[in-house]
Amino acid sequence: MYRFSYSEILEDAPETGRERERYAFDRALSLLRDVERQGLKGAERTEAVGLVQDLWNVLIADLLNPENGLPEGLRADLVAIGLWTMREVGEVLSAPERSLAALIDVNSSIREGLR
Repeated sequence: MYRFSYSEILEDAPETGRERERYAFDRALSLLRDVERQGLKGAERTEAVGLVQDLWNVLIADLLNPENGLPEGLRADLVAIGLWTMREVGEVLSAPERSLAALIDVNSSIREGLR
């Protein structure tokens, strides 16, 4: 799983940290898009949505860490996005007919911001 902290990333070259983040988002988005495009249900859908949930669990924990080096306002905004993502994950897991489009759009925007 994608277990890293911003403090660990900051110890690496900044490009390496961003690359790790991009890879984690790329993997999650790839699964979400495949599930949405193919109309998959069950284990495939749960796996894709679960990966997004796991990713945001790690990110939120790091963003709440007092040693996180990001500006406070940015951290708060990202935590708010993460909390929305977690609520949306719960909604799509409880309603298999619900589209994954919102999860894909929001996480794609975050991914694009990692350039």
